[in-house]
Amino acid sequence: MDLDTDKLDAAALAILSLTLHDGRRVWKGVDWAITGRLFEKGLRENPAGRAKSLILTEAGLAEAQAALAELFSKR
Repeated sequence: MDLDTDKLDAAALAILSLTLHDGRRVWKGVDWAITGRLFEKGLRENPAGRAKSLILTEAGLAEAQAALAELFSKR
């Protein structure tokens, strides 16, 4: 799949802007509210723990791959 990196960069900036604080600072990760919603939807495993990474469920991985292709592939 050939990805449109301009769209990916724009989406990353949009997501990072959700964590904006102290002027122009943003958190490096995705907002906890988003990851919480992913858990509630059954798209990621239990969020308990100290890991900085997330584990997607099978359904979450399938949806992530479909969204990546639909939203960001070059047409």
